[in-house]
Amino acid sequence: MGILNITPDSFFDGGKYKNDKAIIAQVEKMLVEGATFIDIGAYSSRPGAKHISEQEELERILPVVRTLVKEFPEILISIDTFRSNIAEKCIEHSACIINDISAGSMDPTMFKTIAKLQVPYIMMHMQDTPQIMQANPTYKNVVTDILYYFSKKIHELRALGVNDIIADVGFGFGKTIEQNYTLLKNLDLFKNLETPILTGVSRKSMLYIPLEITPKKALNATTVVNTIALLKGTNILRVHDVKEAVESIKIIDLIK
Repeated sequence: MGILNITPDSFFDGGKYKNDKAIIAQVEKMLVEGATFIDIGAYSSRPGAKHISEQEELERILPVVRTLVKEFPEILISIDTFRSNIAEKCIEHSACIINDISAGSMDPTMFKTIAKLQVPYIMMHMQDTPQIMQANPTYKNVVTDILYYFSKKIHELRALGVNDIIADVGFGFGKTIEQNYTLLKNLDLFKNLETPILTGVSRKSMLYIPLEITPKKALNATTVVNTIALLKGTNILRVHDVKEAVESIKIIDLIK
C-alpha cells in the first residue's frame, strides 16, 4: 500500500504533493514500483496535528480521487478517513477501500456506512485522538488490551454483515516507543483475529528517535521493521517507499 498524503503538515511528506502534476507523478512511480493499493489521506494524523473540518477534508480529497481514477482507470484507491460521509462520497467516485485510524470510534455511523457500502475496511487501533494520543499512553498490557479491542470491533462489524476486515495495531498512535516494540515482538498473536494484518511503520518516530536520525534517514530502519513484520504474519505493508517494501516481500516469499 503506497501512501499519498495530500496534507500540508504530515510528518514526512506534508505539503509535497500540491498539484495534479506532482500527485500523478508520485502515484505513477508507486504503481510502477509495485504498489497494489494507493492510500490517500487528507487529514493529518501525526501527533498533535491540527484538526480540520469535514468540508475541508472533502475539498482536499475528492478532486484527487477523481483525477487518479481518470488517469489510472485500474487503480485501487484506499481512503484514509475516520468520517463516514467522506468514506461514502469517495466510494461513490470509485475508491474501493476505507482505512479508518479510529476503527469507528470517532464517527458512530462509520460501521453502518461500511456495512451499506460493502467495501474492505481497515480498522486501526488508536488511543484517544491524534491531538492528544501521545500525551500519556497507558495500558494494562498493550498486546492483550489491543487484541480485546479488536475482538469487540470485529464482533460489531460481523453483526452488521461486514466481511472484509483488516486489522492495523496502529504503531505510533497512542503508544510509547517501548509499547510499539512490544507490539512488534508479539505481532504474530494478532493472527488469532483471523483477519489480514496491515502494518504501517514507514519512517515513524519509533524508528528514528532510538537511532537519533531524521525521518528522511529512516528508510533502512523502515525496511528492517517491515521485514520483521512480514515474518510475523503481516499481509499488507503501508509505506512511503514502495520499491524497498516490494523487495522485502519478494525476499520473504523466497524463504517461505
